[in-house]
Formats: sequence, C-alpha cells, structure tokens
Amino acid sequence: ALGYWLSLHPAAAVVTRGLDIPDYFVDACAKYEVPLLKTSRETSPFLASLIAQLNRELAPRITRHGVLVEVYGEGVLIVGESGAGKSETAIELIKRGHRLIADDAVEIRKLGDNTLEGSSPSNIRHFIELRGIGIINAGRIFGMGAVKPNEKIDMVIQLEEWDATKAYDRLGIDNEYTKLLDVKVPVITVPITPGRNLAVIVETAAMNNRQKKMGYNGAKELMQGLGIDDLEPTEKELDLWTHNE
Repeated sequence: ALGYWLSLHPAAAVVTRGLDIPDYFVDACAKYEVPLLKTSRETSPFLASLIAQLNRELAPRITRHGVLVEVYGEGVLIVGESGAGKSETAIELIKRGHRLIADDAVEIRKLGDNTLEGSSPSNIRHFIELRGIGIINAGRIFGMGAVKPNEKIDMVIQLEEWDATKAYDRLGIDNEYTKLLDVKVPVITVPITPGRNLAVIVETAAMNNRQKKMGYNGAKELMQGLGIDDLEPTEKELDLWTHNE
C-alpha cells in the first residue's frame, strides 16, 4: 500500500508528532523520489494549517490600482483616477489612527465565497507616493502601528471629480455593489470638490457600512420617523425637507 501511494508521486510525505521514521519508509520515499518531511505538530493542527495556507496561496487573485486602509476595523478600498487624492487621504487617515495596507497596487485574493483579502506587493509594502514630496515609508515615519500586512475588503469608495449634471445619492437607503472576483462588495461614489475632508468622509462611510451590516440604516429610520412610505424621494422633496429643518 505504501509503495502504491508513493508511486502516485504526491508532493511530499509528512510524518507528524515527531515520530521516528522507519528505514523502509525512508528507502521507499527515496525510490519514488518523494520528499520526506517531519514535524513535531499533531496531525489535525498540522493539516488545518496546511489547508489554510494552501487556500491562501492558491486563491484566485487580481491586482487593482488603489489604496487599501483599515478604518475602525473595516477594510476600505479607495479607488479613482490618478491625482484624485487617494494617497493624501490615506496619509490623513493614518494620522487619525487608522492603518495602511497598500498604496498604488492592491493584491486581492478570494479566500471564500464571500471573503476578499487585500495586501500589498512585497516590494512596495508600506510605501506611499505623494506628488510633490516623493516616496515615503509610512511604517518608518508614523510607526509600525500605522501599517498592516493584509485586511479583508468590506467596501469600496470611488473618488471622482464633481459632476454638476450627475445625481449623487443623498440618502444611502440601499447599498450599491460592485463585483471583485465575483464577490459583491458595497460601493459608494464620493464626488471631490475643494474643501471636502475626504478622510472624515471615509471614516463616516466605514462606520455607516458597519452599522448597515449589523442591521441599522439611518436613512430608513429617518424616512419612517417622517411617516414616509416612499423610500425614494425626489430631489425636490429632499430640498424641501432640508429647508424645513
């Protein structure tokens, strides 16, 4: 049975629990050119760790241009055109106590049916490009507590230049979604105008996204408090409510 199994040329044979390896096992592995490994770990924990590592290394992956930060425990992927202010927003978030995972290039892995994890390529990890200043190492400048090797992706924030002809969502009753590796991720579009504090907006979006995941929606509560059944009011109605307030 041992000879037949080794003749199938498995990737390796592993002896767990630190057990002594008999000579016939060593000879058989040498005969079939199968690597023979040994570990002191118990069989079940070893297999669990091995499967988890294989799932991570062999997971489908893509690379996206953007910035990934952890904000209040939420993984926020910030995307937008070059010059939109993604890296500057990341710096401000770091100064406010949040953590950088990746700048410029974000490697995204699909670890489960609904789980995405983002990280930075090893050669640019912790580095941020700031136009006019150059390349900085966030871990060196702000301390190692300001960076993190990986983080799940809970939402996407799309930065875009303000378009006066476009109707932006003013209530946020229903989530909009984008797909990354066939996984639905909530996405919001934030228009950029002079004077907007993007870091505060990202913080608020992260907290609001967490509340929605926990079943609370502030916009729906407002509509119900006003006794409004139609959860899709017109722009005119929104303006009237704002003026009345």
